Amino acid sequence: MKRYSEPTDKKWFSLETESIVRDLDSNFETGLSDRDVQARLEEYGPNALPQRRRKHALLRFLEHFNDILIYILFAAAAVSGSLGHYLDAAVILLVAVINALIGFVQENKAEKAIDDLKDLLSPKAQVRRDGNRTDVPAEGLVPGDVVLLQPGDRVPADLRIFQADNLRVEESALTGEAMPSEKFTKALPENTMLGDRENMAFSGTTVTAGTGQGLVVATGSSTEIGKINRMMADVEVITTPLLKQTGQFGKTISIVILAVSVLLYIYGLLVMKNPPVELLMAVIALAVAAIPEGLPAILSIILAVGVRNMAARKATVRNLPSVETLGAVSVICSDKTGTLTKNEMTVRDIVIRDGEFHVTGAGYLPEGDVLKGDEKVDFAGESVLHELIICGDICNESTLGRDETGVWKVNGDPTEGALIALFQKAEIDHTEPPRLSTIPFDSGYKYMATLAERGDRNVIYVKGAPDRLLDMASLERGRDGDKPLDRNFWTENVSKLARQGRRVLGLACKSVDKTVRKIEHEDIHDDIVFLGLAGIIDPPKEEAIEAVRVCKEAGIRVKMITGDHVETAKAIGLELGIGDGLRALQGRDIDAMSDEEIFRAVPEVDVFARTSPEHKLELVEAIRENGNICAMTGDGVNDAPALRKADVGIAMGIKGTDVTKDAAEVVLVDDNFATIVGAIEEGRRVYDNLKKTILFILPTNGAVSLLVLTSILFGTPMPLSAILILWVNMVVSVTVSMALAFEGLEVGAMRRPPRRPAEPLLNGYFLWRISFVSVLIAGMSLALDHWLHRQNADAATVMTVTLQAVVFAQMFHLFNCRSIRNPALDRNFSSNPFAFVVSGILVLLQLGITYIPVMNTVFGTVPIPLFTWIYPVLIGLAVFALVELEKAGARLLSKRGMLQ
Repeated sequence: MKRYSEPTDKKWFSLETESIVRDLDSNFETGLSDRDVQARLEEYGPNALPQRRRKHALLRFLEHFNDILIYILFAAAAVSGSLGHYLDAAVILLVAVINALIGFVQENKAEKAIDDLKDLLSPKAQVRRDGNRTDVPAEGLVPGDVVLLQPGDRVPADLRIFQADNLRVEESALTGEAMPSEKFTKALPENTMLGDRENMAFSGTTVTAGTGQGLVVATGSSTEIGKINRMMADVEVITTPLLKQTGQFGKTISIVILAVSVLLYIYGLLVMKNPPVELLMAVIALAVAAIPEGLPAILSIILAVGVRNMAARKATVRNLPSVETLGAVSVICSDKTGTLTKNEMTVRDIVIRDGEFHVTGAGYLPEGDVLKGDEKVDFAGESVLHELIICGDICNESTLGRDETGVWKVNGDPTEGALIALFQKAEIDHTEPPRLSTIPFDSGYKYMATLAERGDRNVIYVKGAPDRLLDMASLERGRDGDKPLDRNFWTENVSKLARQGRRVLGLACKSVDKTVRKIEHEDIHDDIVFLGLAGIIDPPKEEAIEAVRVCKEAGIRVKMITGDHVETAKAIGLELGIGDGLRALQGRDIDAMSDEEIFRAVPEVDVFARTSPEHKLELVEAIRENGNICAMTGDGVNDAPALRKADVGIAMGIKGTDVTKDAAEVVLVDDNFATIVGAIEEGRRVYDNLKKTILFILPTNGAVSLLVLTSILFGTPMPLSAILILWVNMVVSVTVSMALAFEGLEVGAMRRPPRRPAEPLLNGYFLWRISFVSVLIAGMSLALDHWLHRQNADAATVMTVTLQAVVFAQMFHLFNCRSIRNPALDRNFSSNPFAFVVSGILVLLQLGITYIPVMNTVFGTVPIPLFTWIYPVLIGLAVFALVELEKAGARLLSKRGMLQ
């Protein structure tokens, strides 16, 4: 297994800024000189992602014809054209071109995902050079440059922060962390993971608050974004299980056809003494009979129907074979934020001195209740709880409201949005008291304070880090009034909430005289009254919890791979039903493990936290090496390499970046994990219908091949001409088998385990069934052919009736194939109207080829008496009945454990 981490990279985050400025030969005050910049540009190159050399589009398109199935299609087209059947030849060539186009488009999509990374890079940067502040193109940045950051800026390179004033950077696309990262300047331990590097600002992330300055320590391909670019370029596009199976199937068929054709030609020439040219035409007819020319076309139709159905279920499929791959998925690796969770912070728990409370509802939608136990709170008797909720709403600089689509959104800090939603949920007076003065939050002192008018008094409300507020508080408020602070009680509850994955806020207040109209820090440094704690979390989506349960029932393992904190990941995983709430691996654990240890750990652990893009890629690779078909979901740039590595990459359509969407095969329109389950269900339906189609089409080829084979072996007249064989293979089989594309989900399909990746397209039972039906149709058709010859019927009449016998046997066999083993005549018999529609179309086609003079001339058929139709119908009914008896026997053997 390839390891993607780069231990030789310099760990700038672990060094003091003074050491870094010396190493980079720069200066905090003046920055670099123009001469230094020019020299470093020559050494390091521009701050841009490298362009990849690409083959010409025409060459890349032609490479997609280098496939055994395409060769078979070309051979079939050549045979059809040589026989004068130009329409069939054109159809076959069209199928070959469509297959090549699908591969070409998929390849271009993967290239576009890499190009999208370039759009994340900032076009310009504000720097200090030669002591002057100036704007420069971001491509011109070099290591050692001093970059100035302001709210709204996109970070132009990887920076080591040396000055931060309440600086916060939104990094979710890179780290998976839902909350903006507060930035500091102090050095960090060498084993600090990407999401915890609070003294770094990474290229492509966005400044949300505060100001800061940083030294450029990495540019271009050396940045974290650059590493992702390299990983994506190195990841090979994976062939889907279906394409592997059909590829192997095509090779097998081609080898068998070639071998049998050569042997038969030798046999006919040496043993039967047949004329060489006539024998060659017979052998070509056999090859045409054996090649399932219509199979690629009908497979594409079935996959296209699956794509349409998935679109109706809010999953956009960008690559046709991925429809079927979803049905084979055995492990889903999911990002947490925004996929399994709402990506909307929610107050879930409140702790005051007199008890604990639970808050229902999720996200910013202000609907839910505050409960004590199972009962709704009567706020008339909970004055402390009331005051705490008021505190969270007043001591707040964010707003909450509906956007143009009617969805509730927070404008500002997500945590503050959660406190406003709590205020709106509580059954209290929602009239906000006037605010007189505010001390904004700052990461240096870790709190925010607001002075508000409350009737005959003014009150200072404070919210912030619990440890900071506990340092300033001397009292705590309870039902019986204010008492001395019991710090141990609050510390224990802070730890308890943190273990549950909660982000914990402390809330406090202080009454002051009405004459106080402005507050300073010294007004709140002591004698504040501690009100309680709020436990905030990004909650799981309810539908995701149900989807995880359905996945387990279907034998699919769900793993959470997130950049979030480990305690949060374990707590959310437990709520979702992923993991046991105890075991989890962090990125630093993965770094310390060998390939073999990762390989062994992956089946045992379901929660992975504080992971980097490299870790996600390594985990997906280890899961696949364990013999699983792996789906990976995500929305951030950090997920893109793993999405490309997985068998199926699934991107979020709403919150996903363009990079992620273009790296994925499937895009969820609604960002809902539950939609994945619907897509897997559709994938299983598609695969079942593919197998039903093969079960239907191959007996046609088998039966017609046996007819030709018998003619060559025994020197009898050909039962069907080559052009009629093409009619059966291309027109009849494709027309009728289209009905199977619309068959519904098999009963119990989502209660069976995923199929094994190595499972062949045709197992032993399928080979038996195909052989059984082939012999049935061929045997009955030959018997009819022989009987008609004995009745002195002319050759054209015999060939026409034999054609109808083969076709009607297949039409009746269609209804056998609508379920692989269940009875055809059950309550689902009429559930697929397309089966009856295509049967009607088939009858019209057969009437046309029999009674329309032009078609008689082209195909060599003749009109037949009305009573003659009874023979094909009887043969069809006999095939239907005998196959149903065979299916009943198979069900019996399966119940006894004698048949898989």
